[in-house]
Amino acid sequence: MSQALVVRPRVFSGIQPSGEFHIGNWLGAVRAWAAQVAEQKEDLFFCIVDAHAITLDYEPADLRRRIEGMARDLVACGVDPEGCTLFVQSDVREHTELAWYLASVTSMGDLGRMTQFKEKSAGKEHVSVGIFTYPVLMAADILLYKASAVPVGEDQVQHLELTREIVRRFNHRFGERFPEPAARLTKTPRIMGLDGQAKMSKSKGNALALFEDREVFWNRLKGAFTDPQRLRRSDPGRPEVCNIYTMHQALSTPEQVDLTYKECTTAQRGCIDCKKILMESFDRELVPLRIKRAELEARPAEVREALAEGANKARRIAQETMREVRDAMGLGSGADSEGRPR
Repeated sequence: MSQALVVRPRVFSGIQPSGEFHIGNWLGAVRAWAAQVAEQKEDLFFCIVDAHAITLDYEPADLRRRIEGMARDLVACGVDPEGCTLFVQSDVREHTELAWYLASVTSMGDLGRMTQFKEKSAGKEHVSVGIFTYPVLMAADILLYKASAVPVGEDQVQHLELTREIVRRFNHRFGERFPEPAARLTKTPRIMGLDGQAKMSKSKGNALALFEDREVFWNRLKGAFTDPQRLRRSDPGRPEVCNIYTMHQALSTPEQVDLTYKECTTAQRGCIDCKKILMESFDRELVPLRIKRAELEARPAEVREALAEGANKARRIAQETMREVRDAMGLGSGADSEGRPR
């Protein structure tokens, strides 16, 4: 008696090639991606979304360097190409084709209400159309592979809700073609920048680079913003407002997290001591990653080959999806590559 074929749920995740892989990227998303790859319970697609990166000013040569660096860092962090599909967005041209078709069922009003568009366009004289239509390309990224789930942070939930709305409009107009992807919120608390003012970001200059030299890493961590009301060593701290404690929650053992809370709130531990213990937790996890990254730097062709293989796999699925989309929308001549009716 033959066994029924088990179809694994498909999960899509995207990350911009920022050029500096930082603690926020790792704790907020990539460490969980590596765990998913190791578990092998889902059909995982990880995409370096370079087409999203060009909505802001950039240098072409620098972008190529950032793409290669992001791929290397992802693999070093455990996103093993043997256990997932890892590829670069622009290597699969169907992403931008589907985005154009989805734009036909997306309203300008919905795009104008996106919080990230308002933030990125505020006070600027020149705002690119790419920033305005960014969520449509994000929807295409997800729907091209008919993903059932998308890991997102709180700042991306609004975009994913728009993706679900685009699915409903497309399916109503052209027939059931796409599933509505579910948001999978990260369990890691939001990691703020070293200034404690905003989300960690290279562009804001408040990031702690994951693969920084250890001494530089420690010096930056040592100067990180903590509780603004704790002015003296004898003042009780408030862990709930301290970014260092948030990192402890993500990295340290449960016992250490509990002890950190107790000693901070009773002024038994100062901020520098708290950072030293956090640094030990960072060392425990980052040293193996830095060794792996050094090995990959010595073999750059290995990562490029993995990206090419990932793009080939992604492209096969994307091409099939686009055949379905074009047929549903009545696009094209209706003939195959040799002129025969499909």
